[in-house]
Amino acid sequence: MSILSNLKLVASKKKQGISPVIQRRNKLSNKIYEQIQLAQAQKEGRTYAPTRLKTYVNKQTGERKTIESVKKVREWWHINDSGKINLFCKYGSKQIQFDAKGKNAIEVSNGDELLTALESLKLAVEQGELDQQIEATSGALRAGFLK
Repeated sequence: MSILSNLKLVASKKKQGISPVIQRRNKLSNKIYEQIQLAQAQKEGRTYAPTRLKTYVNKQTGERKTIESVKKVREWWHINDSGKINLFCKYGSKQIQFDAKGKNAIEVSNGDELLTALESLKLAVEQGELDQQIEATSGALRAGFLK
């Protein structure tokens, strides 16, 4: 008992999980990171092809196999009629509305500004500035699954 008396003993309970708000932030932050990598790859003239593990069952043998497959990452931007780049942010399959007036895109003039806007957007998500917009988009996305 003399060894334990030298240690500081406390009552501790491990937190079971993270809050849904933090989960949504992390999910969106990871997707924005993929967009940053895609934009950098396009700027440097190379392709961005992340891989993911895919498990399937062989129909003849019934054996489960895991393979690496290329994950398709779609661009969140397009060039508008005036030649500027419109960047939108997606949560799942829905676009996030940045304000109540229905504005859903960020306009930038070139690839460098696109990268800067994506990094700023990622920082805003991580600091919780878009929590209300993410919650609204998440609710609209979940409503589509209800019967």
